[in-house]
Amino acid sequence: MASKTIKFLEEHQSDIPSRFAKEAAWRKENVGWFRWSRQLAVTLIGYMQENGLKKADLAARLDVSPQYVSKLLSDTENLSFKSIANIEDKLGIVCFAMA
Repeated sequence: MASKTIKFLEEHQSDIPSRFAKEAAWRKENVGWFRWSRQLAVTLIGYMQENGLKKADLAARLDVSPQYVSKLLSDTENLSFKSIANIEDKLGIVCFAMA
């Protein structure tokens, strides 16, 4: 059984080296930023649900492209404080409570 599995894996092995370790290390180094980015995405998704909006509707309210909204919702966009404040102002919401 084990040899059948190993044979299968060898037959399907990629020629491209894995980037898993490098990407995992990068995510670990940026854990704080991911927490902020995730909070923004969750806040925007909640806003969309409460107001019955789709990505295109949110994009229109923010005066950005639907593709940019997709980046915001995927929690991978690195925003400045000014950009976050602009989002908050345009939507009339608070993304991050000040302690």
